[in-house]
Amino acid sequence: MKTKPFNPFDYMETQEEINEFLVDCFNDYDPKVFIGALNHLVKKHGVADIAESIGVNRESLYRSFNGKVSPRWD
Repeated sequence: MKTKPFNPFDYMETQEEINEFLVDCFNDYDPKVFIGALNHLVKKHGVADIAESIGVNRESLYRSFNGKVSPRWD
């Protein structure tokens, strides 16, 4: 059987569902939960599209979520 990586955003239909999920992840005691959620969101929409919409270059955004560094928002 062939499987593909799970992405919770594949199963959300409204922006409200996405927002609630992100808020729940942000409020988790482990900051890695929120970072993981952002990683899934970036993969869902594509690194290039997200980078363009937030005004950063694609390479910087990709490095932030490649698993080798831990992005910070402080």
